[in-house]
Amino acid sequence: MQVGNARYLNVGDVPEIIPVFPLTGALLLPAGQLPLNVFEPRYLAMFDAAIASHRLIGMVQPALGEPVEGQRGTDKPALCNVGCIGRITALSETGDGRYIISLGGVCRFRLLEEVTSPAIPYRNFRIAPMVADFGCHDEEASVDRTALLAAFRAYLVANKLEADWESVERASNLTLVNSMSMMSPFGPAEKQALLEAPDLKTRAETLIAITEIVLAREYGDNDNMLQ
Repeated sequence: MQVGNARYLNVGDVPEIIPVFPLTGALLLPAGQLPLNVFEPRYLAMFDAAIASHRLIGMVQPALGEPVEGQRGTDKPALCNVGCIGRITALSETGDGRYIISLGGVCRFRLLEEVTSPAIPYRNFRIAPMVADFGCHDEEASVDRTALLAAFRAYLVANKLEADWESVERASNLTLVNSMSMMSPFGPAEKQALLEAPDLKTRAETLIAITEIVLAREYGDNDNMLQ
């Protein structure tokens, strides 16, 4: 996996402990790009530290269904078990105390244990990177691209939206599935389901199924849209 100027070929290329950024509804997937507007002091400190070292941040959602403050207090909410590592590929300062960040998706991970330090205002976790993500290029042929594009087109038509179809046609299945999953306007539970899909084929099928459910719920019979 090439992300920015770095190559990540196996689990040994990512650190065992990374800082994590809990953010509801944010989905980062391998080969995807996630923009962030960072303004809280503890997360500004997190990105400063990451820039000075491995440039890697773990994106993860707070545990689904938990109160905003989480089970362990306001500063340490319970987290979903699966997230995605992102490499900082762009950072700009706004002049008013914020960072505008772009993260490039490297691989998914499972949280193992929190590593605490009174000197660090953000959260660090020991992680287990998902080995399968380092060979995801082998899954390209497993995706039903025709069905995926039909669902995407139906959603655009239903919502009176347009897309750059030349760019869509040129995109690989990996880029197409993961980018569409990240850009989808679905809720935290659906985003987590897309993140935790075991492989690219399953993620594509999950994305199609969720899209069809949303279309049926909001617009009624969508059979004609999916032709």
